[in-house]
Amino acid sequence: MAQTVIGLNDPKARKLWSADLMVSIAKKSYWQRKMMGRGAETTQPVMMLTDLERQAGDMISYDLSVQLSGQPIEGDARAEGHGERLDFYTDKIYIDQSRKPVDCGGRMSRKRTVHDLRKVGRARLTEYWARIFDEQIFMYASGARGINSDYTFPLNYTGRANNPFEAPDPNHLLFGDGTSKATLTSAGKMSRGLIERANTRAAAQGGGATQVAELQPITIAGAEHFVVVMHPYQAHDLRMSTDSGNWMDIQKAAAAAEGASNPIFKDALGMIGGTILHKHKSVVRFDDYGAGANVEAARALFLGRQALVLAFGSAGGGLRFDWSEELMDHGNSIEICAGAIWGVKKSRFNAADFGLMSLDTAASNPDPV
Repeated sequence: MAQTVIGLNDPKARKLWSADLMVSIAKKSYWQRKMMGRGAETTQPVMMLTDLERQAGDMISYDLSVQLSGQPIEGDARAEGHGERLDFYTDKIYIDQSRKPVDCGGRMSRKRTVHDLRKVGRARLTEYWARIFDEQIFMYASGARGINSDYTFPLNYTGRANNPFEAPDPNHLLFGDGTSKATLTSAGKMSRGLIERANTRAAAQGGGATQVAELQPITIAGAEHFVVVMHPYQAHDLRMSTDSGNWMDIQKAAAAAEGASNPIFKDALGMIGGTILHKHKSVVRFDDYGAGANVEAARALFLGRQALVLAFGSAGGGLRFDWSEELMDHGNSIEICAGAIWGVKKSRFNAADFGLMSLDTAASNPDPV
């Protein structure tokens, strides 16, 4: 009986593998599986915009409506003609194409069929693109590349797709101790006190007549939360700190919270004052803080809703990823390539970070080899 074979670059194969790749990436990516929602109404920390999947262009502009201010008109005073203008802050994100090819080897070195190679190639590309997306989101959220040795991107990297890194603005930056990068000391580690300070600032800053955007919490099962993503070194310091209270109580607070089955609670360290605690090794690290520029530090991210934007354009056929397979060297070898048209940046309105604060603390390896 004849066997149906979907050959190289058959349209059905391209759609199948490109769609499957995106689903697999979403399951592996830290940010996409936990903290991402689609569209401008999402309450998640990362907002996915797909406007350019349906139309031409390389830039999406999005707005923040500013709260009304000014006193109401009292009694019979004339209201007509005194309407307050609606003001908007605008931000924009650019997208560009990036691709990753995989060489599947020549005939004599291959022991698998082309379909097996697709599976192996997809598995490796899934891991690769999940890591790329996560690294990009950490760097853009932090506004810096840092010194992380396991990053794919070089130490002098400053961003892509015409979206430059943007350093935290002073009103959305807190330190473990001191008030600046130069005054942070090795004692200024992650602590319960710092997270409570961030909670207080988030609750009190902006809104009303200030024309400063409030940090909006994430809504989970009707309850409002913020999220802190810290480096494992910072998480160690928090557990060891004398002001952290009973660590078991911090863990129980997360387990008992309404909506604890939500993915954002999965693998959480615990909860302090309604703020859900996470750790991840890709949190950006530094080694030049303090008066002598020799204090190791890390930048934890205190996140509310729509802190970052991830935008996609269509790579072809209405699919987010493009998948192609080419015969090389007179048909001897096969090369697979997967890529996307995309961009990422943190939300920033009126020269201020919108949905996040940066928590800079001293952070070094507690068990150096």
